[in-house]
Amino acid sequence: MEQKPSVRIEYCPKCGWLLRAAYMAQELLTTFSDDLEGVFLAPAELAGTFKVSVNTGLIFDRKREGRFPEIKELKKLVRDKVNPEKSLGHTDKH
Repeated sequence: MEQKPSVRIEYCPKCGWLLRAAYMAQELLTTFSDDLEGVFLAPAELAGTFKVSVNTGLIFDRKREGRFPEIKELKKLVRDKVNPEKSLGHTDKH
């Protein structure tokens, strides 16, 4: 049996971003309960870090994008990696 993918959210604890990371983890676990092994929250060593990866592939980097991801956007990025056929319901509508 193939292992399900996992998501890693690396956040800056000094910036107070744990709650944001935990909220995003909760949303991803709710939406992808059948598709993910889990979501791992990792305090970053480097200040200002907020990165989201699926397995080892980086899908969002706050510093590169200059902002945080919207939850709808993050769900689409994760869906495209873990289950491209999955409908996200109203999130998919433009």
